[in-house]
Amino acid sequence: MDFRSVPDPAWTWIAEENGRVLARAGWWGRPGSAQPVLLDSLWVDDTVTDRAELAGRLLVAAYRSFSPSPEAFRITLPNGWRDDPAARAAVAWQRDAAAAIGFTHEVERLQLTWTPDAGVAADDGRLVFTAEPDDRAILEIFRRIGDGSLDDETRRNRARMSAEETARRELDFYLNAPGERDWWRTVRTPGGALAGLAIPSATASNPNVGFLGVVPELRGRGYVRSILDAITRSHAGRGAERITASTDVGNVPMAAAFRAAGYRTESVRLMLSAS
Repeated sequence: MDFRSVPDPAWTWIAEENGRVLARAGWWGRPGSAQPVLLDSLWVDDTVTDRAELAGRLLVAAYRSFSPSPEAFRITLPNGWRDDPAARAAVAWQRDAAAAIGFTHEVERLQLTWTPDAGVAADDGRLVFTAEPDDRAILEIFRRIGDGSLDDETRRNRARMSAEETARRELDFYLNAPGERDWWRTVRTPGGALAGLAIPSATASNPNVGFLGVVPELRGRGYVRSILDAITRSHAGRGAERITASTDVGNVPMAAAFRAAGYRTESVRLMLSAS
């Protein structure tokens, strides 16, 4: 069995035997980046007896070539995938293959979409949204919002690095996203107390909700919905016909806010990464 990279599309590896491709893995990265960010597709021919074993060997061979190594495997699934025996079987062998490169941590994320037919909520007047050009101030807000976060990635980063390093990582991510920096808003109560942060952002193809959060001392007051509505209004005001978003299934308050704001779940992503 020969394991090798192929030039097109970029960051693709194949397992080949006697000129026949039996498995293929594809990675995704931002345009212009030197290395991929995550594994995005994994296919094994259905004639292969042990699909997980072959895919695992392919991933091990490929990961030796990446520096730094991509940090996650993204499996895109339909809604209700657990009710589909074929989807469950595909997830099972891909999970086993990912374990060969140490990807045993799992989180399920909802992929959501807003379109104009869902409507745009009016400003409820509960919060004040203000531009803040100082990245140092934004960094401190990220740090405060990270305390007690329900977001899986934030929690895991907090467990392996400092609160400041986690906040810096989040800030840098959004600074490098396609969205505009001047869309960002700090969030305060009418009395001036810091309540949170709203970052309308974008992907390569769509406006995106980006980041929103509430400081710990003001959680449980429904502010997350008010902030989400402000982000939706921001994009809709620029003529957005489609806004994308994602959240962990386990982040119940955030998932509920998206549903209440008219965002529809289009698909599910199962994210596998190192424990």
